[in-house]
Amino acid sequence: MAGLGLATLTVVFSLLEDIPVQDPDSLIPGYIRFPAIVLGAIAIDVVPRMIAAAGRPGGGWLRRFGSAGRRVMRERWPLTHWRFALNGVAAWYLCYAAFRNVKSMAPFVHEKIYDEPLADVDRFLFAGHDPAATLHAWFGTGVAAHFFSAVYIVWIALVPVTIAIALVWTRHTRAGEWFVTAVAVDWALGAVLYVVLPTVGPIYSDPGTFAALPETYVSRLQESMWSDRVATMADPATAGLQTIAAFASLHVGIMVTICLVVHLVGLHRWVRIASWTFLALTVLATVYLGWHFFVDVIAGAALGAFAVWIAGIATGNRIGWRARLVPERINVATPVGGPASAGHPEALASRSAPLPDHPAAD
Repeated sequence: MAGLGLATLTVVFSLLEDIPVQDPDSLIPGYIRFPAIVLGAIAIDVVPRMIAAAGRPGGGWLRRFGSAGRRVMRERWPLTHWRFALNGVAAWYLCYAAFRNVKSMAPFVHEKIYDEPLADVDRFLFAGHDPAATLHAWFGTGVAAHFFSAVYIVWIALVPVTIAIALVWTRHTRAGEWFVTAVAVDWALGAVLYVVLPTVGPIYSDPGTFAALPETYVSRLQESMWSDRVATMADPATAGLQTIAAFASLHVGIMVTICLVVHLVGLHRWVRIASWTFLALTVLATVYLGWHFFVDVIAGAALGAFAVWIAGIATGNRIGWRARLVPERINVATPVGGPASAGHPEALASRSAPLPDHPAAD
């Protein structure tokens, strides 16, 4: 529903502003890139299992590998999971493409920029001080800039990896659909906020505060994004999509979503600790590097938490109005190399088994 809502908003804005809807991935088209990502994730899921089941290389290894491959694919990828994964990826890409287009159109739909009042709110919250300048004083403007730049790079890769885990690698489909739906809600609500309260962020509205930071991957990216925005504002029909919008921080929002989901579905303790730690680093990085005001962080955290709750309701993961993973009955096949390989093909028939209330990662 979030994807359809965003797609509708994209078409409406396109007609109102006479701006074409564009593929958000101009270098490698999405219809090539995302199937490639899915196939790569599937290969990572099944190939190591096939190699392990085939045993040591030697006489007849290719035959054993082929036989193991067929068993692994039957166990790991029954038709039900193909439908779940492909439908999930298609819905996710629709939401992603629509989100990118709405974000790019936001400054045309609502031309006013609200950076100054948000900067005033930040200074009020920090007793008259600028949050970014405060972090520069605390952490310095040398090594810390490179460290927080690295945090930002990791975040960029984190979202597609978590989507791959939720749709391809896990067999707890109720947990997977809850997470993917929550991320879609993050994008949908974030896009609406970009239109309602357009901002560009401290790095662009107050560049002097960040002049002392060294050149990093992030600083080069910020310059590139501003060039894209200028080109898009001049000629939206041919320049591609611009990606600058600060309120609310979806970096923080999506990390809050990740943290809450891994807690609510009961993943391993080290995963929960790592998630919350990376959330804290993301908050510091977005403010330190000038991507967001601190009030953007607050709004992003609230958005991410709300997305988890509403997605839990939408996917049936709830008890009353309280979001909670509802155990499902999944197909559990005999492991490769079990009785089926000993001449009992009926052992491959699935049997129902309830999930625990807090399933661990597959």
